[in-house]
Order: sequence, then structure tokens, then C-alpha cells
Amino acid sequence: MTEETPGFDEKPDVPSGATPDDAEPQAASPSGEGAAPAGDASAQLAGLTAQLDQVRTALGERTADLQRLQAEYQNYRRRVDRDRVTVKEIAIANLLTELLPVLDDIGRAREHGELVGGFKSVAESLETVAAKMGLQQFGKEGEPFDPTIHEALMHSYAPDVTETTCVAILQPGYRFGERTIRPARVAVAEPQPGAQTVKADEAETSSSGATGAAADDKESGGPDEG
Repeated sequence: MTEETPGFDEKPDVPSGATPDDAEPQAASPSGEGAAPAGDASAQLAGLTAQLDQVRTALGERTADLQRLQAEYQNYRRRVDRDRVTVKEIAIANLLTELLPVLDDIGRAREHGELVGGFKSVAESLETVAAKMGLQQFGKEGEPFDPTIHEALMHSYAPDVTETTCVAILQPGYRFGERTIRPARVAVAEPQPGAQTVKADEAETSSSGATGAAADDKESGGPDEG
């Protein structure tokens, strides 16, 4: 018969290979099980909120990048279209410039009555095509001289002009759109020196004479009554 030792308390069984300290957390764990899930949920919510903010920031940055790329692409397309139009206009202007001597020959032939037969048909077709491409002829006798579109080759004075005037078109000018391909070569005439002074004196004399006659009629009481 085995005798029990007085004052010796039995301890719970401890698995082999484990220390006695391992049993204490297991005993304390049931009391903390209710608080752990609440803390984990708060931490997860904070983490998700931070991730959502990061995603929103990244989305805003990508949207701004996309808008910037779209604006750059639109500017690129407009620039390409503008350059294409410019290149086309330059090419047409160069072609029309090469045709100007031929058009001058056609004009001289027309002035001398030599534009007849098949040559007339070809010449008129060429002029029609040039006009469709945008070539415009300018320069008329009697129009004021403009140094931006006229080139004066001859100069004279005339008493019947009040400003520098184109009195003869030696060679017509041509323009393509807003671009002047060749200025009109003209002969100009300026007012005769002193002509303006003479005209002013004549006008003043005429005006003073009319005023004097009116004053005489007023002093004499008007015309005699019959």
C-alpha cells in the first residue's frame, strides 16, 4: 500500500517535451478570445482605408497622365494637319511660279491677236487650270500705287492725278491665296509739282469771288424789281 505524501498538490499533466510554462498561456487564452477579433477588425479596416486612398491617388495620377497624353496627341494632330496644308500650299505656289512665264507669253500672244486655233484652246485650258489651283491675276490701270503689291519700273508726272497712280501695267501680278507670287510691274505717275497749289489757289479765288458777289447783291438790296 502506497502512502501519500502530505502537502503535495497534483499538477496537470504536461505533454512530454514541454515545459511547465507552456501550460499557463493555454489557461489564460480563453479570457482574451473576445477582445482579439475587435482589434483585428479595426486594424483591417484601417489597412483597407489606406489601400483605398493609395488606389484613389494612383487613379488620379493615371487619369491626369491620360488627359495630358490626349492633349499632346490633339496638339500633334493639329500641328501635322497645319504642316500638311503648308507644304501643299508651298508646292502649289512653286508650280504656279514656274508657269508664270508661260502665262506671260499667252498674254502677249492675246494682245497681238496671235491666240488662235488649237493654241488658243490649249492656252485657255492652262489658264483655267491655274485659276482652279487658286492663281489670281491683279493689276489695273488707274489704281493707286501700292508698294507691297506693285513694282514701279517707270515714273512720270501727270497734271490729272491727285496721288501716285498706276498709269500702265507692264506685267500683271499674281497671287496665290494671301501670298503674292509676283508683284505687278507698272508705270506710275505722280501729281505735277505745284499743281496742287495752283488748284488750291483757283478754288480759293473762286470761293472768294462768289462771296464778294453775294455781298454786293446784299448791299444793293438785291436785283431791281420791274
